[in-house]
Amino acid sequence: MTSRRHPVELRALGYVVAGGALGVLARAGLLALIDDAALVPWVTLGVNAIGSFLLGVVVGALADRHPHTRAFLGTGVLGGFTTYSAFAVETAVWLASPGLALALAAASVTAGVVGAVAGLLTGRALAGRSATAAEPGEAE
Repeated sequence: MTSRRHPVELRALGYVVAGGALGVLARAGLLALIDDAALVPWVTLGVNAIGSFLLGVVVGALADRHPHTRAFLGTGVLGGFTTYSAFAVETAVWLASPGLALALAAASVTAGVVGAVAGLLTGRALAGRSATAAEPGEAE
């Protein structure tokens, strides 16, 4: 079996990098407003839930159209804004309190999935597509 390489389009990569910088700055700006370190994991949960919702909107609204806009907003801005690594570390730090760690992990995953589904449906509705319309490549 031969491996196919997918060359990176430099223009799209530039959009991802620029968007990622903006997303990271937005998240850092929000976290800078937090004075109580105990709130940071919950703010991270909120950021990830909002980011998942917005990513769903972008994917639902754009589908396969406007790949550079999708790269900038989806992979770049929202990829930089949300953070799995902070969620994972914050959960691991709370392992001394297993109940809280489990609650944080469950809430984060649930909020992310629910946000993404709601965003996808919202994006499809904004684009005037059926909420149940199959995406290209999905089985119908």
